[in-house]
Amino acid sequence: MEYGRRERRGSYGRREGRGFGPRFPPKPVDIGKEYDVEIQETSRRGEGIARIKGLVCFVPNTKPGDKVKIRITRISRRFCEAEVVGKAEGKAEGATEEVAEEATGAEETEETEETEETEETETE
Repeated sequence: MEYGRRERRGSYGRREGRGFGPRFPPKPVDIGKEYDVEIQETSRRGEGIARIKGLVCFVPNTKPGDKVKIRITRISRRFCEAEVVGKAEGKAEGATEEVAEEATGAEETEETEETEETEETETE
């Protein structure tokens, strides 16, 4: 019997380079960030379900139709969990930061238009 070199196959006979299944894309949310969302359905455990850019988010103590502001507390492979911070201020389903950026961008364009109008009246 010869104890020569054997093919190295990795642990437990699996081929190298194989993982434990499909890779999951990066998450559209971060822990600690706040989002305005609308609760769409109820889970089996009774928690509200919202979706942020396709990612399922479980929010306890909510019901379908609620528009709330949530803070992300835990991120898993396929879902995240959040807690209610308050009632939603603006539009649902987007980050409050994104809403704030859009609002400031709109205000800046309005200010520049007003400035242009006043300059035109002054030159006449």
